[in-house]
Amino acid sequence: FIGAFLALALTNNSIGIFTILGLIMLMGLVAKNAIILVDFTNHMKAEGKSTIEALILANHARLRPILMTTIAMIFGMLPIALAGGAGAEWKNGLAWVIVGGLTSSLFLTLIVVPVVYLVFDIILDKLGFNKKTRTIDELLDEPYVHKDVLEYETH
Repeated sequence: FIGAFLALALTNNSIGIFTILGLIMLMGLVAKNAIILVDFTNHMKAEGKSTIEALILANHARLRPILMTTIAMIFGMLPIALAGGAGAEWKNGLAWVIVGGLTSSLFLTLIVVPVVYLVFDIILDKLGFNKKTRTIDELLDEPYVHKDVLEYETH
């Protein structure tokens, strides 16, 4: 939201229904970029890569799709943001929110999301939540023997 409100302030736009709609759209777009990055990182970790290596690979692999969608959306919103005429002041706020928000979120997605992921991964390691999970067969002390419900004794 930092870039969105900064763009509104720089263009002297106020918050209205269209700017709030732009903020809602912005939340979806930014979340999509973060999900793409985190999902790819999780896949790399599942293949046996370390967290840092997985984050670097994810940033390299997902940089182009994130850049392309962000730049396409920004250039798509510029005509609306720069438009004049009747009713343009209503829609300008929506476009400036998206342009400013996507510009700032591009850098936040590529820098802050991996850092936060790494911090949480370190915390989970220290708490013991990132241990390799064992299958149910490994957890059982005795071999499992299937019994029908009628075979159990009732007291």
